[in-house]
Amino acid sequence: MRADPRVAEAARDIGVRYGVDYTDDAAVTALLTEGRKSLEAQQRRPAAWLGLLALTAGLFLPFGLSVSPALEAHQFAVLGAAGGLTVVGAALLVHARTQWKRALRTGPLAGYRVVLGVARAHGIPLAHIPPWLEGRTTSGGGRGAAPVPTYPPVDPAPETTPETNAAPSPSAPASVPPVPPKPPAVAHYERMADAGGWHDEAGCLLVLAGAGGATWAATAGSPVGYAALLLVPAALSIWLAGRRQGREKEELREQALRYVKALEQAQATGAHVPELSPQLRALVDGD
Repeated sequence: MRADPRVAEAARDIGVRYGVDYTDDAAVTALLTEGRKSLEAQQRRPAAWLGLLALTAGLFLPFGLSVSPALEAHQFAVLGAAGGLTVVGAALLVHARTQWKRALRTGPLAGYRVVLGVARAHGIPLAHIPPWLEGRTTSGGGRGAAPVPTYPPVDPAPETTPETNAAPSPSAPASVPPVPPKPPAVAHYERMADAGGWHDEAGCLLVLAGAGGATWAATAGSPVGYAALLLVPAALSIWLAGRRQGREKEELREQALRYVKALEQAQATGAHVPELSPQLRALVDGD
């Protein structure tokens, strides 16, 4: 950061927002050490292991029909249980992955990636970026779930001369390009960008649970199992809610994209625009 005082100043401003002094080597070292341990713990959460076990059991349970006469006698129940385990396992893995990505994309680690992006935009080369910091594999392959943001290149800092330090002439005041304000719809998009994503899994789980209960009622002769069919309307309502949320998010996404493009145009004319939030950065990186 000593190569360009503008980067050090930006790092201090970013640190104020995230509660970390990114110009302090000891603080950054502690942040990276604790952040890596926290992300590794996220990957070892019980939900991830249970999801993997349930998914494995759901995929291999149907093969037991050919080797076990006892299971073959209850073929429909076994297939229903296999489908339910598969959906539950997939839902748990998706949930664990979502929690890991949320921990990676938010908090002080996100601010540190912003600092790296600002440094790179000012022409400061980044010698090494740990793969885990961007959510890449240990070998460094792939784009990663949270890459360092890319900003437009910044012109080198002008050399300090008496002319550049002179006060501007009163007859020629400097004009500052206006920065577009953030619309309420964009703020709403930032709040709900990471929400949702569970409706399909939950709906499938309820449908399979209802089908499994009805199958058990038919094979075991227990009418009580038919009550599980009440889960099917609940699944439909969840799917409809997810569809409504998806349409709303897509509409807000378009407005957020227009806001980001307006910021880029203002920055191109010399305006000092605010840093993008993690949700808007993810939107730009994925567009």
